[in-house]
Parts: sequence; structure tokens; C-alpha cells
Amino acid sequence: MAKEKNMRLAIGNDHVAIDMKNEIRDYLSAKGIEMIDVGTNSPERFNYPVSGYKVARLVAEGLVDGGVLICGTGVGISLAANKVPGIRACVCSDPYTARLSKQHNNTNIIAFGARVIGPETAKMIVDEWLNAQYEGGRHQTRVDMIAEIQDTGHLQAAEEELEALRASLRA
Repeated sequence: MAKEKNMRLAIGNDHVAIDMKNEIRDYLSAKGIEMIDVGTNSPERFNYPVSGYKVARLVAEGLVDGGVLICGTGVGISLAANKVPGIRACVCSDPYTARLSKQHNNTNIIAFGARVIGPETAKMIVDEWLNAQYEGGRHQTRVDMIAEIQDTGHLQAAEEELEALRASLRA
């Protein structure tokens, strides 16, 4: 996802992450990225799966180029997003993981926790993620395996050994 003037990202959050969401949204907007804010701005308790789902659907439907999710830890909101077919959301607390998540896993959503990192680290994370390019090649096999699990509920490459383990556990 190289930065382009017409890039469009969806951003979502829960009640814990309002300030960080606003700061990251404004930071990316200042870079010329169109930000679609589907999160909450209310301090009232807000269920993070709602924002995770909205961002994930917009990404999966191709209406945005990627997504940014923020809750207390980044974990819950990313779990919700990852339930949407076609989504590869990654929680990152450092820029290195963000970059490699794109290069090796072709992530289409980045997530982090407002209670875990500060806004400057969050900015570094989104910059590394946006500037990274998926490398494909040997990594495509693994991305395809993730898609196989998503699409079928199984991973053929693991089934033979898993069946042998099941049999020994049942004995």
C-alpha cells in the first residue's frame, strides 16, 4: 500500500481509543489519505466488534484500500475483523512487526492498542505498514494456506499428521 493521494483507509475504534483514533486519523489525513471513520466518538461503553466488523467489511468489499483498528489492546477488535472472509488483520506494537505483516502476510488491516502504545509509536507503525509492499513468492504459499483454512475450515497440509495425533489421543 504505497502512499498515494487517492488512497482511502477505514479507521475504527472503541470508547477507550477515541483520542488515539482521532490523532491517527488526522495524521493520515494530513498525508493526503482519505480516512473513512466508522468508530465511535462517544466515551460511553462501545463494543469494539462493531468497528472491527465495519472496517473489515469495507476492506473485504474493496471500498477502501485497507484499515486501521484501535481498542484497548488491539486484540479484540482485530479478532472481530479477522472473522470477515478475506481479512488479514494484525495487532502490532512495533513498526518492525507492522512492516513484516505486510511484506510476508499481505495484511490488509493493522491494529494496535491505545493502552499499549503511545501515539508516536502508532504513527511509526502505520507509516511502516503503509510503506511496506507484499513480497509474494514463498510467502504466497502461506497466505494461500490461511485462505484455505478460512474457506474450508481445514488445512490439507496438516490433516494427515493431525489425524494420527487425534487417533493417539482417542486411544
